[in-house]
Amino acid sequence: MLEIAGALLDALAEGRRVAVATVTRVLGSAPRTLGTAMAVTDSGAVIGSISGGCVEGAIYDSAQEVLETGRGLLTEFGVSEDDAFAAGLSCGGTVEVFLAEVAPAAEVRAQLERAAAGEAAGLALVVAGTGAGLILAPQGAADREGSAGLEGSASLDADAVRRIRAELDARMNGGATTLGSVDCDGGTSRVLYLVAAPPPRCLIFGAVDFASALSAAASLLGYRVTVCDARAVFATPERFPTAAEVVVEWPSDYLARTQTDARTVVCVLTHDEKFDLPLLSTALNLDVGYVGAMGSRRTHERRMLRLREAGVSAAARDRLHSPIGLDLGAASPEETAVSILAEVLAARAGASGAPLRDRHGPIHPSA
Repeated sequence: MLEIAGALLDALAEGRRVAVATVTRVLGSAPRTLGTAMAVTDSGAVIGSISGGCVEGAIYDSAQEVLETGRGLLTEFGVSEDDAFAAGLSCGGTVEVFLAEVAPAAEVRAQLERAAAGEAAGLALVVAGTGAGLILAPQGAADREGSAGLEGSASLDADAVRRIRAELDARMNGGATTLGSVDCDGGTSRVLYLVAAPPPRCLIFGAVDFASALSAAASLLGYRVTVCDARAVFATPERFPTAAEVVVEWPSDYLARTQTDARTVVCVLTHDEKFDLPLLSTALNLDVGYVGAMGSRRTHERRMLRLREAGVSAAARDRLHSPIGLDLGAASPEETAVSILAEVLAARAGASGAPLRDRHGPIHPSA
């Protein structure tokens, strides 16, 4: 529900009652991941998507039932390839979905507001067992009143609440939505730990036409884009309207001082050794997710030689994606942006980048 937090808050602010369906388990090939949510308001409006179209009709009907009865519902969609179309999930996998009406308390609402603002946020949703339907905020963000859930749902004891909140804090540090469990009064409750991290960064160096197209495409994928160039005449917000920020600074200096993490993407499009070499020397020694550099094969060979002469280790040089991008036959800046981001996605997932028709097994990995 954190990925639809903004629209969810808007609906609640309008006084709407809202039922939220959340994916709590994925088996086999399925189109969406753990924690994906879809909401239905009492006016019939739909927010978000569970499966990209496969089971939305059934989810809509179940959400209406939840709004009518006030009771949560844990259900599954999709059984096998043979009857997947009848069940609604045409990919053949199985998704478990928990539906509940949500009327968040103040501290839970605060986490939704953080997620809507692109900040780190977390919520724990009890999906089965004692306390099913309860939503808890992180440790320190709330006391016992900082929870929301189904009217009449059995309450968790204070120790279970404390342990769930402490576990949510730990999972937020890990940055991933995960499923867990907690013991309560001799029973076991299943808990979905929903985590929203700030958007990953895409740092584009070189204020060129390719950078404009890459900025637009990366923004669509949810990256917070920064374009950096030492040349003020080229590095202007007007030339890069989709970038979150445009920085006029020597590229290697900016990269050395700015915040990066293991999800950060660094794309070097400058074509100028006086920028490229110090910039890549810095980038390849940072714990970032991807470093790519544009240029011909001749440029690449000269670049690798200069990096070796500059003392960049062989292991660090091996991390460089150069020439940047996958072989898609790209020519225009827009096509090149697709080529670059396709390689970024493949590198992030450890995927081959090969055509799906040439692969065997499920398209989507099991969660």
